[in-house]
Amino acid sequence: MSRRTITILGGGFSGSMLLVQLAQLPGSYAWDVHLVEPRALAGPGLAYSARRKEYLLNVRAPFLSAFPQQPDHFSTWLGASKAPPCAGGFCTRQTYGRYLQQLTEEVLAWPSANGMRFFRHHQKAVAAVPHPEGRAATVRLADGHEIPSELVVLALGNFPPAPDLRLSSEVRHHARYHSNPWGPLALQNIAPDDTVLLIGSGLTAVDVLLGLAADGHHGQVTVVARNGRWPTVHGPLGHTYPSFYAAELAGLTTVAEVVRVVRRHVRAALALGLDWRPVIDSLRPDLGRIWQAWSVAEQARFLRHVASIWSVVRHRSPPQNAEAVQSMLDQGIVQMQLGKVQHIEASGPDLQVSISRRGQQEQLTVQHVISCTGPLLDYSRIPDPLVSGLRNAGQLVPDALHLGIVTDAHGALQNTQGEVSEVFFTLGPSRRPAYFESTAVPELRQQALALAQHLQGRLAQA
Repeated sequence: MSRRTITILGGGFSGSMLLVQLAQLPGSYAWDVHLVEPRALAGPGLAYSARRKEYLLNVRAPFLSAFPQQPDHFSTWLGASKAPPCAGGFCTRQTYGRYLQQLTEEVLAWPSANGMRFFRHHQKAVAAVPHPEGRAATVRLADGHEIPSELVVLALGNFPPAPDLRLSSEVRHHARYHSNPWGPLALQNIAPDDTVLLIGSGLTAVDVLLGLAADGHHGQVTVVARNGRWPTVHGPLGHTYPSFYAAELAGLTTVAEVVRVVRRHVRAALALGLDWRPVIDSLRPDLGRIWQAWSVAEQARFLRHVASIWSVVRHRSPPQNAEAVQSMLDQGIVQMQLGKVQHIEASGPDLQVSISRRGQQEQLTVQHVISCTGPLLDYSRIPDPLVSGLRNAGQLVPDALHLGIVTDAHGALQNTQGEVSEVFFTLGPSRRPAYFESTAVPELRQQALALAQHLQGRLAQA
């Protein structure tokens, strides 16, 4: 029997956990699985590669198993490893990266019990060209190597932040404009007393502030945000709230209806002296279904009016992180400025930033600007050659709301004619059009399991 080939493009959490789930499928398969990842390590990806102890996970350890079918797996691994203690249950990103790296390396080390063989390519994929008959594709790597593949999975993760600004080439390449705070050399040229401006006040901004403080920075930091809100803080562990999706939310087709019901439950919880957070957390298993019940117009309404506050209450910060940021605010080292960054210009070695609020413009000159706006989700703007090649060929279609890629229910890409691909699949943040919430471990691990099972069925039928 000839062997079949699956090629996974991207070795961060989503791609690596798909690899691990494929290795655990029951049965016997003559499959070769290729993992293409240019970073030094497969598994951690960008999110969990930071070598800084101050960068903590935003979810407690008991909820971070890589396997939905084994919820205690990460906690058990922590107990058996020599990982540092996780204060309050919040481990470092570096610790979690080690966990993912070990899982991935164990699969790559030898063939699995089900007969699959696994190969790692320490390269970047620059193209994926479908064959004329449409039942296979050739993946081309940066070194010219080609991988003929029956199935190709895009597990590209998050792309660096890209504020909605028309920046000149001079600013984009300015040594003091930091477009990607997670880059390997990010923030290293910031002197202790330099003035800094952060665009955005979400979880990325919190991590940047902690990183600056750890480096001994004490200069003025201005945080510019339209809503002026920091992420909320995680509450105590162990509190729950009964699900009310089936009884009250299923079938609702407008944002206003859903918000009305959720607010009623929050008020009821508070009236009973309960924390509001478990009310929001009770929605998590059904968030995808709530999102999918809305029309595109309603989804757009959510993005305009609710998404910013949803991000604040849904994606929370460890208490120790929030306390550190509050201390910086109290000392005056950090100040929040309401508004939107409209323009940035180079001013010699410094940067001049134009900030607007309620029709008023303000100019601020600082020595560094750091983009903390979150990842670039709009696949019509992503310049990566692999993405642009598939996009230009009509094989990859950005969604209308600029959240990711248009797919079917299993993550198969749809082309410009609306046809579902038999070759190209995706998982991870690129699937936000289907689920909206498609960035955290609990959602991504379930996607990896579901896609592995779906691919199993696809190749079994071929």
